[in-house]
Amino acid sequence: MAQTTPASPRVPTPGAVLALLKPVTWFPPMWAFACGAISAGQITSDRWIAVGLGVLLAGPLLCGTSQAVNDWFDRHVDAINEPDRVIPSGRMPGRWGLWVAIFNSILSMIVAALLGTTVFVAAAIGLALAWAYSAPPFRLKRNGWWGNTACGFSYETLPWITAAAAALGTVPSGEIFIIAFLYGLGALGIMTLNDFKSMEGDTKMGIASLPVQMGARAAAMFAGLSMIVPQLVVVGLLLVWSHAWSAAAVGALALAQAVALPRLVADPKGKAIWYSALGVGLYVTGMMITAFAIRP
Repeated sequence: MAQTTPASPRVPTPGAVLALLKPVTWFPPMWAFACGAISAGQITSDRWIAVGLGVLLAGPLLCGTSQAVNDWFDRHVDAINEPDRVIPSGRMPGRWGLWVAIFNSILSMIVAALLGTTVFVAAAIGLALAWAYSAPPFRLKRNGWWGNTACGFSYETLPWITAAAAALGTVPSGEIFIIAFLYGLGALGIMTLNDFKSMEGDTKMGIASLPVQMGARAAAMFAGLSMIVPQLVVVGLLLVWSHAWSAAAVGALALAQAVALPRLVADPKGKAIWYSALGVGLYVTGMMITAFAIRP
């Protein structure tokens, strides 16, 4: 008796939608959101619902949208390199990947509108960067300078500002904007660390990641310094703002990253994951220390 191949689903399952939105990627913006909420100070009882909606906005909505957009516009490449992904495998049939991205985009802006003008503007910028990163004609991901910078600000700066605005119900202080900007700037180095594992493939596909443009060792040094230098500026600001103990703690974390950096530079491809685990852990710890320091 002849065997029949099961027909592809016409509608994706909830599990397929969740796989498209990649919950594992929600941690960085949600951590930055937590830092932003803490930096705003004591959250009054009438703002907790707004903060909860902000967490939803930073993680499943905006970050999830960015993952859906990226997978949709990379589906042809993924069909070759990663055929088990949710779209090329057929678990997300037809144009459902695109529809999920569009629906999540609309829902993101509705939720952002409920949280006030500042949150709405920040969310609109983040959403625009998410689409520009993956979708033509911009495809920012094809150049490491544009793509990594867009990711850094989307994952760190915008969630921090969004959280503070949601917690306060108004525009955050200048200190919060400055700190959020600096940690978003440092995230350029974090994003660069992710590019070493795909140098060969990026070269073949014409993707100008920073390791491809600079060479492995120069890009490794750049990635480390891109993370460390903004933290040193944060240390200086904390000292100016009379937070000496917090400045010392953040400075010690940055120093530990600097001590580990030569090992990364000596073997960028082999040590990128190691440095990412160590350096990013220290980096985000410094973010939280800074958030507690600057809260009113």
